[in-house]
Amino acid sequence: MTDGSTATEQVDRGADAAFLALHEERETLERRLSMAKHRQRFCSNPAAVEDAGTEERNLLESLDRVMTQIRAAEYRRKPGARRW
Repeated sequence: MTDGSTATEQVDRGADAAFLALHEERETLERRLSMAKHRQRFCSNPAAVEDAGTEERNLLESLDRVMTQIRAAEYRRKPGARRW
C-alpha cells in the first residue's frame, strides 16, 4: 500500500463508495419514478400515459432491486454482522 493505508482501510473505502453509489442510484430512480407518475397524471396523449405506466413498473422493479442491495449493505456495515 503506497499511501500508507492498510488493506482493510482500502476495502472499507471501497465499500463506502459502493454504498454511496447505491444511494445515488436510488435517488435517480426515485426522481425518474416521480416524473413517470406526473406524466401519467398530466399527459393528454393516451400513448404517452401508457408508456409512462410501463416505465413506472420497470422503475419500481429496479428500485426494489436497489433497495434490497442497500439493506444488505447496511447489514454488512454493522459490527459483528454474519456472512453467509
